[in-house]
Amino acid sequence: MKIKMNTPKFLFYFVLTFPFFQLQSQNSSVDCRENLSIFAESAKIKNYKAAYEPWMSVRVNCPKYSLATFQYGELILKDFIKNSSGEEDKKIYINDLLKLYDEWAANFPQRKGVNQIGKIYSSKGQAMIDNNFEDKLKIYQTFEYAYNNDINSFSNPKPLAYYFITAYDLYTSGNPSVSLEVLFNKYEDLTERFEALRIDLAKQIDVILKKEESGVALTSKEASNKRRYGVNSNAVSSYLTLIDQKISKVATCDILIPLYTKNFEKNKNNALWISRAAGRLDGKECSDDPLFVTLVEQLHKLEPSANSAFYLGILNDKRGNSDEALKYYQESVELESDNYKKANILYRIAVKLKDKGRKSSSRNYAERALSLQPSLGKAYILIASLYASSANACGDSQFNKRAVYWLAAQTAQKAGRVDASIRKTANNFVASYNGRAPSKTDIFTEGNQGKTITFSCWIRRSVKVPNL
Repeated sequence: MKIKMNTPKFLFYFVLTFPFFQLQSQNSSVDCRENLSIFAESAKIKNYKAAYEPWMSVRVNCPKYSLATFQYGELILKDFIKNSSGEEDKKIYINDLLKLYDEWAANFPQRKGVNQIGKIYSSKGQAMIDNNFEDKLKIYQTFEYAYNNDINSFSNPKPLAYYFITAYDLYTSGNPSVSLEVLFNKYEDLTERFEALRIDLAKQIDVILKKEESGVALTSKEASNKRRYGVNSNAVSSYLTLIDQKISKVATCDILIPLYTKNFEKNKNNALWISRAAGRLDGKECSDDPLFVTLVEQLHKLEPSANSAFYLGILNDKRGNSDEALKYYQESVELESDNYKKANILYRIAVKLKDKGRKSSSRNYAERALSLQPSLGKAYILIASLYASSANACGDSQFNKRAVYWLAAQTAQKAGRVDASIRKTANNFVASYNGRAPSKTDIFTEGNQGKTITFSCWIRRSVKVPNL
């Protein structure tokens, strides 16, 4: 009876109060929308002081309302950190920024159905670096969490590089969390990640380059994308160089050979480990050691691949079997199914042939690489150097011999045009080659401006004498 008496009473109060709760919820939603609009408009024009209070209201009261709360919040707090007048205030904002990343991951771990954990926590790790956070282990663990839980969105080259640099600092300080073997494995993991980023950018750039070469004008969006891809490509290249400089301090033959010899037995059936070890020995010019032979032969036995065939080519080159080496190099190309990886193999073969003085064959492989990846600027640099090294051997007069440098300069110029990451290097080569080409006085003396010079040596290309 008691229950029956109270139930209508409960329903009576619920009916009376429900509109109030509904109204309160609607008001809250309206407040969130209004405050979001206010802080977003202020943040767009970088008036972060005006944005702060309405932003904090949305952040505290309705954190799941909009992703913009965290995207703009990062900008707001970074600006407050930058412009803090005192160290105490600065520290408060730094800690709040780190807290914001945790809130971001809790409320918006995905964007349009795609995980963002790697991006969020790599940004948090980089914020620790940028603000001189002293706990290196905590920074490393933050990067590690981002990388292990969501490698796909961990794609910003700067935090990728500082992930390795932090690991390197822990190793050199004697922290047991990062042994030499862990450091090398981390280096291999991250360089492979950089290579994947490089290929992704190259694919996008090549679509635009092919359109340009066809004579079709780029849209404003395509032109903007080309510039953006170039900037990103340059960043990938720069940060990869940074970690290469770090690893070079510890990756010497004296360190690598004993380490890989010690660990070979337990990894002899691990094709990835063997491939990385062989690649590292080759990269550091330790391939004269018998261990390199052991690694390569074991790798080819376990898993014949583009890598193992290429290393067998190196072995035969070392033994003086040039023809046999070339067969293995070609097999390496045939075993690789990815055109961008194939282009890199073709380029590496071109370098090997250049070192052996086989200029025509070297150019042939470099041009094959470019047919697969038009944005492979270093292939143009290689071809330009082949031309420049032939200046004294091509041409039937002193003027025509030096004219080879014009051809070298034009080829190097192509490198900078297709690959922003080596544009500065390419421009230096262009200036150097043009500096060795005939001068305006020479052209005036010869009286051959505008004429075409054809090189009948292995080059078999022509160049036009500039007009005065």
